[in-house]
Amino acid sequence: MAKVLVATEKPFAKVAVEGIKEIVDKAGFEFALLEKYTDKAELLEAVKDADALIVRSDKVTQEVVDAASNLKIVVRAGAGYDNLDLAACTAKNVVAMNTPGQNSNAVAELAFGMMIAMARNAYNGTAGTELRGKKIGIHAYGNVGLYVAKIAQGMGMEVFAFDPFVDDAVIKADGVTPLASMEELYSTCQYVSLHIPATEKTKESINYDLLKTMPANAVLVNTARKEVIHEADMIKLMMEREDFSYISDIAPDNKNDYAPFGGRFFFTPKKMGAQTSEANINAGVAAANQIVNFINNGDTTFKVNK
Repeated sequence: MAKVLVATEKPFAKVAVEGIKEIVDKAGFEFALLEKYTDKAELLEAVKDADALIVRSDKVTQEVVDAASNLKIVVRAGAGYDNLDLAACTAKNVVAMNTPGQNSNAVAELAFGMMIAMARNAYNGTAGTELRGKKIGIHAYGNVGLYVAKIAQGMGMEVFAFDPFVDDAVIKADGVTPLASMEELYSTCQYVSLHIPATEKTKESINYDLLKTMPANAVLVNTARKEVIHEADMIKLMMEREDFSYISDIAPDNKNDYAPFGGRFFFTPKKMGAQTSEANINAGVAAANQIVNFINNGDTTFKVNK
């Protein structure tokens, strides 16, 4: 009997756990749960006999993979998977997956919630601005980017996108204008919504030379990863341009460096893109279904390692 372990330092919602357990039980597998653990040793002990592992933002490192002698699959319940050591998984023949699309709407709504709050000066009683008629650029037109585009269109914004991995025809079919480069995207749009993953190529790629080209009263919205921002460049830019604002659902390491910029920045206390009941449930249930389909049918549709 395959054993499926749900290991989450930051727990799923109760209804999500119940949904995962129901799927696992129905498949005839063993269900195990580790929540709110405070020591990595607890995780290392729990994974020893697990055949499958579901995590959220928990780090599945080389040490975790080595400790899990029976592990065949690990699923990150969410879109990003930089918390999984893909090389370690591949070396031990462990299939690594994510659950793309399950929290896309939640992330897109958060991006717009932060944009509106910034445009209205955090509702401090002073006159703000409107989003209607403004140009928004979507950097990476995946599942989240599509939802951002739909909301932006509903609010009457002009929507542009850059994604070298998506055909222009697909972008145009959604009523969005594709641009040829990220330089063109940033120089064209007052608002840019960032959705690129953190890879060796993208880390610190959002830098001074790129950001300085943004139009007056520019706003960068980052619901991707903090690692893609060149922090020193961001600080330099915000010191030079009093019209530039930065909002993100994950605080940079040097958050205190932003204190001089007053109301021109906003960071949520923790990464909150997927922090809705719906996204929580969707991602957890998707992870369980993917594990069952992999173990029973060999389905590797959402595999992210080689």
